Amino acid sequence: MSIEPANAYVRRLTTWDAAMIVIGGVIGAGIFRNPATIAQQTSSGLQVLSLWVIGGLLTLAGVLCYAELGARRPQAGGTYVYLREAFGQLPAFLFGWTMALINYPGSVAAVATIFADYFCTATGLSELWVKPVAAGGIVFIVGINLFGIRAGAWVQNVFTVLKIAAIALLVAVGLVLARGHLGTALAVDTSHPVSSWAFVGALLPVLFTYGGFHYLNDLAGEVRNPQRTLPRALGMGMAGVVICYVLVNFAYLAGLGHAGLAASHAPAADLMRRLFGESGATVIAIGIACSAFGYCNIAIAGGARVLQTMGADGMFFRAAGRIDPRTRAPQIALAALGAWAIVLTVSGSFNQLLDYTTVGEWLAHVFGIGTLFWYRRHFADQPSPYRVPLYPLLPLVFVITVFSVIVATAIRTPGDAGMSLLIIALGVPAYYGWRRVSRLR
Repeated sequence: MSIEPANAYVRRLTTWDAAMIVIGGVIGAGIFRNPATIAQQTSSGLQVLSLWVIGGLLTLAGVLCYAELGARRPQAGGTYVYLREAFGQLPAFLFGWTMALINYPGSVAAVATIFADYFCTATGLSELWVKPVAAGGIVFIVGINLFGIRAGAWVQNVFTVLKIAAIALLVAVGLVLARGHLGTALAVDTSHPVSSWAFVGALLPVLFTYGGFHYLNDLAGEVRNPQRTLPRALGMGMAGVVICYVLVNFAYLAGLGHAGLAASHAPAADLMRRLFGESGATVIAIGIACSAFGYCNIAIAGGARVLQTMGADGMFFRAAGRIDPRTRAPQIALAALGAWAIVLTVSGSFNQLLDYTTVGEWLAHVFGIGTLFWYRRHFADQPSPYRVPLYPLLPLVFVITVFSVIVATAIRTPGDAGMSLLIIALGVPAYYGWRRVSRLR
């Protein structure tokens, strides 16, 4: 009987747990709010649905690539590990600098605030409670995850089921409201012409809503039979997300119409309110709160594993690299990530950070999937339990399309894209400064 070393993770996540992590990591609060933004940048329901299908298929291509990467290197850290092995410490550090120190805690702060906003709405609390509830939610999630991956997975499974139930309810309500005039969902909105650039640019918020599929790879060191489980969970989980997203957008369009969706600030609540009044809006507020809370759980767990791997490599504080021998959780990394997310939550500075790092996040996916070409070349004779189909077509389609969308976005919003690149560039002196300090210790 083999005994795991006390400073290593233990493989406790089943296929069901892994699939729930994929679904929970992708479906946060975006699908309940972002469709209105997409509608504002399109001129018909058909265009809206086309964008969600294109974004879903593109993300599925990326997910299949991550499935092979995870099967080849089933260890904690995900993209950080692939970049370190393929391109060296500096690119890996730049990923950790941008994601684990800015994007992950910024995402947690933003979505925790959304959770608190909807929680306060559903329970009748005043807006003064939003930040305390958000910070309290982060503390609770960190506390649960300190007990190990099984405790975090149990919470994740519960809240993922609840968010799927909320989406199913929205789809049912949309179809009920659309009885007799389903054609409204695909109709052209002549009052809302848009340019082709706007249509292309609308793909980035779609991709942003599909983001989060990489969290399972961050946790790969704790997945049972990872060579088999990772591809299955990634494929099944992402396929389920695409189906949910297309159906819920069809429900929005069928129930509100394209013009109504484009004008809505809270399409999920507006849809429920049409059939059930304010009680319906309250019910979906609870569903959105559950969905946001579940996402925060995954982001904290996955981000902490990246910080722990960086700490173990000497690219972050060594203490963060420790794994508790009893719970097998990266407790210091969890506490550090949670504390920084709370600071961003209380200060309210996360929105701008997220605007600045969205481009960086998808650039990281481009380079992360780019490592697949390196693995195929340098380990051509090494058998892999899973290989992405249609190689090299699928990874090339993903890399080229996502990079093109990033360029189009940079043209439309050069300020945010420029700040994203500046944040990444600032990681270069930080990397060499950290190495120098580490050598002097």
